[in-house]
Amino acid sequence: MHAPIVANDREYARPSVPAIAICLDGCEPAYLDAAIEAGLMPNLARMRRDGTDALAHSVIPSFTNPNNISIATGRPPSVHGISGNFFYDKKRDEEVMMNDVRFLRAPTLFKQFHDGGSRVAIVTAKDKLRALLGAGLNMGDGRARCFSAEKSASTTVDEHGVDDAAAWLGMGQPDVYSAELSEFVFAAGLKLLRDWKPDVMYLTTTDFIQHKHAPGTPVANAFYEMFDGYLGQMDALGAAIVVTADHGMKPKHHADGTPNVVYVQDLLDEWLGAGVARVILPITDPYVVHHGALGSFATVYVPKTMDRPAIAERLRKVPGLTHVMRKKEAVAAFDLPWDRVGNIIVISGENVCIGTSEDRHDLAALEVPLRSHGGLTEQEVPFICNRVLNLPEDRQLRNFDAFHYATMAAAQ
Repeated sequence: MHAPIVANDREYARPSVPAIAICLDGCEPAYLDAAIEAGLMPNLARMRRDGTDALAHSVIPSFTNPNNISIATGRPPSVHGISGNFFYDKKRDEEVMMNDVRFLRAPTLFKQFHDGGSRVAIVTAKDKLRALLGAGLNMGDGRARCFSAEKSASTTVDEHGVDDAAAWLGMGQPDVYSAELSEFVFAAGLKLLRDWKPDVMYLTTTDFIQHKHAPGTPVANAFYEMFDGYLGQMDALGAAIVVTADHGMKPKHHADGTPNVVYVQDLLDEWLGAGVARVILPITDPYVVHHGALGSFATVYVPKTMDRPAIAERLRKVPGLTHVMRKKEAVAAFDLPWDRVGNIIVISGENVCIGTSEDRHDLAALEVPLRSHGGLTEQEVPFICNRVLNLPEDRQLRNFDAFHYATMAAAQ
């Protein structure tokens, strides 16, 4: 009996069959319910019936980077340090994408498994996550593969574990704004499982479809039907599989389809003077077609010379803002890294999103009514396993429990 793998003070069983976690980006639980009701997901329906069907909470902010890294480390942002897709680096006085390995403060469980002799595979949809998820992996020893669908035609053995992953898979490199980007992830995962037989594998998709299409719509149902086909094949190969998500997705628009936005930077500029306060939107990333950088979570930097409690109280009176918290309260409530959030945290409601200044958001690409995430109303996500799990009754199940239970199920 091999000793368990320890990552960030948490034990993971050594699997005897492949242990797989699948993160369906933006998978509001209603998507699965609608597709199953339509008879389009027989494999997932069977897993829910014969295995484990539960709901879990994502980390807050309910954005891609902090949740994927929480799944990859088994810990909240206070441990791994990734507080959003984007943040304000006070030491350098710059606003930057949070996709560089230098921002990561904890090793991934993938590194720990790899160091312990296991074969590890990671396939992401967008390349922005690849470096973080693959941090510390030695691609040269033949026991690690980590690549993205977005850059699949330019992968190398030295950096990604495989040359030209698109040619290896026999699929062209997909457009980043497409359902095919996620399908590439599933197809690559299936091929790796069949041909390479990883001990631990992580597959994580893009939420392009979820930002554009509501649960039960034809395009959304077609996406989940496609996923179900790959899921059934992976299940048939004997892997222990946990399906979860990084966050949910809610409509953030008025009845006429226009975005329902509270422009917090505009408000603070009016109250305090232009540029006195700085509003950071951690949803920000290069993929503006998805969401126009509009989500339901913002962090605000206010100078010490200003009356921060009074400003917070004034923000609490703004319609649509459901939570306005001082830094100490928010860090404790959401397990956030102290030095990577502002003095005030602002969260909006289910159908409201937060912007900086109206003139800083290019919404021309939003061809359909805005759907987005980031707040507490997008925190509930699916947690489904093709094995019966003994889940805890004394604490809230989290999406970053995925590999704890996947490896446990794979070791049985």
